[in-house]
Amino acid sequence: MAVTHEDIRPTISLDGARKARGNLTQARIRWMVLALVLGFGLVGARLVQLGMVEVDSRIEGQTRDAITATRPPILDRNGLEMAVDIRVPSLYAEPRRIIDVEEAVQKLRTVLPNLSEDWLRNRLSGDKGFVWVQRELSPSIQERIMRLGIPGIDFITESKRFYPGMSEASHILGSTNIDNQGISGIEKHMDNEAVALLQELGLARGNALTPVELSVDMRVQHVMHEQVLDAMTRYKAIAAAGVMMDIYTGEIVALASVPDFDPNDPKTALVKDTFNRITAGIFEPGSIFKTVTIAGALDSGSVRITDRFDARFGIRFGRFTISDFHGKNRILSLPEVYKFSSNIGTIRIMQAMGKENFRSFLTRVGFDTRVDFELPEMRLPTVPKDFSEVGAATASFGHGLSVSPLHMVTAYASFVNGGNYISPTLYKRDVAEAEPLYRRVLQPETSDAIRYLMRLNALEGSGSQMNKAALGYRTGGKTGTAEKVVDGRYSSSKVTNFFASAFPLDNPRYAMVIMVDEPKAENPQSGTTAGWNAGAITGRVVQRIAPMLGIAPNFSEILDKNLVPRVLR
Repeated sequence: MAVTHEDIRPTISLDGARKARGNLTQARIRWMVLALVLGFGLVGARLVQLGMVEVDSRIEGQTRDAITATRPPILDRNGLEMAVDIRVPSLYAEPRRIIDVEEAVQKLRTVLPNLSEDWLRNRLSGDKGFVWVQRELSPSIQERIMRLGIPGIDFITESKRFYPGMSEASHILGSTNIDNQGISGIEKHMDNEAVALLQELGLARGNALTPVELSVDMRVQHVMHEQVLDAMTRYKAIAAAGVMMDIYTGEIVALASVPDFDPNDPKTALVKDTFNRITAGIFEPGSIFKTVTIAGALDSGSVRITDRFDARFGIRFGRFTISDFHGKNRILSLPEVYKFSSNIGTIRIMQAMGKENFRSFLTRVGFDTRVDFELPEMRLPTVPKDFSEVGAATASFGHGLSVSPLHMVTAYASFVNGGNYISPTLYKRDVAEAEPLYRRVLQPETSDAIRYLMRLNALEGSGSQMNKAALGYRTGGKTGTAEKVVDGRYSSSKVTNFFASAFPLDNPRYAMVIMVDEPKAENPQSGTTAGWNAGAITGRVVQRIAPMLGIAPNFSEILDKNLVPRVLR
């Protein structure tokens, strides 16, 4: 078949137009694909860029987790709450969102008139994303502010520490700052251990934290706090303090020091003289230190309980003569040296031991070092490294050196528990856990002799006021009346008094030290020495707490006779 020109032209024209349109479509598709790729690329790049930006979630220097973090409840040994977290609203502002600063200032001051107008105006001005206005408000204040309807003003729910016992255990618990961080006491110790880390990791939220159980018995703590507080009124003292320790576990059962503070209002801790005298105060201990000297001498074998010492005359050191406060001016047996609190007899006992051995014994009992204890408020004793003859003599009866009451109660615990030094603790610890930590400082027979001497002093010596108040709870101990240094000289009118004790001495379980700073006579018939105040307080504390601790009174003289060493019966 012949193909004419007319037959071919339309076909060529059709193919060319179709091809041109196809090319155009492909070009458009390519441009669209390219545009899509570029678009997605830009979006992806932006997403990557945004992903690399570190979002500032901090609130005026702190993370939100830290602000809202909680602390574990603190319980006493019987499960009573000593410290808990409560939830409180805190007011903050976002200045960049506040439309009318002046209006916001005036409205806020109708509810919070304590805020300075200028301070608040400066606070709410500018382009900041977050500023605190006032923290730890009451729910009623929060509601009143919310009704104001100010844009850029809102609340964060924070944790605030609450101490139900108020000041009763303030020196044990310490306190926290406005960011709920421990700043003193066991609260600070807990932060140093683990709580701060949990808060930093954001794990300390809500009520998930396991409660911390302390060794403290709040029933005993209440009595101890009440009695030392009473001492300031009864004896017109400038301060008083007391501590009680389980002699086998090292657990601190009670610890109080007044003047004290309310941990719910931490700024009250800044008031003068509110420091913890049990751990952060060091004092010349006076005659309670004679127990240390005699324990060391007996244990060294230098002296025996049956030995006698010449106390007829004072002992001269150069121009000075050391005498007894109530001198018997005769030869005294060792128990009489203790019972009459003879300085002369104690010096002779120390001299029999030798001043180097005496100094070494002080190291053995821990008077050179800080007591291993949880509270950060602690002072080191001041005990001369080497004793002169007169320095050793005065140190033997508790002068010329200074130690804390915590050092003394720890030493006394070791003297009556069979001779084992155990560091005190504020955490619960049973005997099985404590025994591997024991460090022997006395032989058991020396410990028995010290228990006898302490009970003897309660029955016949300066501890009689204490024994009378203890009402049959077989307590024993030693008085200490230390003259204070005023203007470089010892003052006979200003003294620090101590009574170091243990009970019940037929089956000892607890050691205690009570101190009263600058007491006055309670009445014209009483005195200012330690037996009248620190001793009497000890008796009153024992009389009230012994039933709580399951200890029954026993007036049987047989138990006292059983404490007498066989060589003296």
